[in-house]
Amino acid sequence: MSRPPLHALQGFIAAARLGNLSRAAESLNLTVSALSHQMRGLEERLGQQLLVRNSRGVGLTADGERLLERVAPHLDAINQALRPYAARHDDVLTVSATPSMASAWLVPRLSDFLAAHPQIEINLQSSSAVVDFARDTGVDAALRIGYGHWPGVTAEHLFDEWLVPMASPALIAKMGRPSLQTLRDWPLLGDPDGQWNRWFARHGIEPPARYVAYFDDSEAHHRAALDGVGVALGRLTRARLLLDSGQLVRLTRERMKTDYAHYLVYPSRSATHRGLLAFREWLRGKADEHAQHMEGAGPADASSS
Repeated sequence: MSRPPLHALQGFIAAARLGNLSRAAESLNLTVSALSHQMRGLEERLGQQLLVRNSRGVGLTADGERLLERVAPHLDAINQALRPYAARHDDVLTVSATPSMASAWLVPRLSDFLAAHPQIEINLQSSSAVVDFARDTGVDAALRIGYGHWPGVTAEHLFDEWLVPMASPALIAKMGRPSLQTLRDWPLLGDPDGQWNRWFARHGIEPPARYVAYFDDSEAHHRAALDGVGVALGRLTRARLLLDSGQLVRLTRERMKTDYAHYLVYPSRSATHRGLLAFREWLRGKADEHAQHMEGAGPADASSS
């Protein structure tokens, strides 16, 4: 058997780790068809099926699991050894962001940065997965939402996140305007973090016995509210464009600050990246503008500040 080409093994590892051919192809700067061709060629060389497609992307067969276990540590070691020799291009900045943060907050503002810094090329990677800077050496920084405690990286606070009940105009037309006391009687979209329970507890109101549906993804949560399924306790950052356009409507002026916030996160190797330094300064200005807008967006829940 001839030796499998290194690029095919790299493609296999990317597909195995990401569980999705599209994201794996993007991380390798390949088309999906090119990566699929590599995977078919690798399987033919080895005489074994390595990947199996499923409803969520691709998974590994037992042979694929064994190959990943045997090969991945060696390729990781090679990448680690070559890292000091990799050329860094300070005019190219690769930033990772969640799809909701990218579409609802960063992308609408990005033209301002590009106009001010035309020499810098932004490579925006949209992914819900938390980037592993030790493995994903091509990523310079990330925008993340969380508690600010990520080991081995610098995390700089950008702005807080707020929650407020919001619904579609169609649902409001059907049910009228609720008060804080009657909101519990509306169809509410639950969340796994129990934020609604916090909301009702802060207002001294008994939470409802049930929610019409639960969503563990903020994108689906807001989408259900848009479609009139129920009331979302939505993130103001994520929903700002939808609220400004009237596609969603705030049901109360009260809002509740979450325990998590938005951060710029980067590894030590990016600390002197000239593109990141420019992006960081611009980002802080935009974050301050956003925070000021949120301050004027309505009264905070007195017990949450």
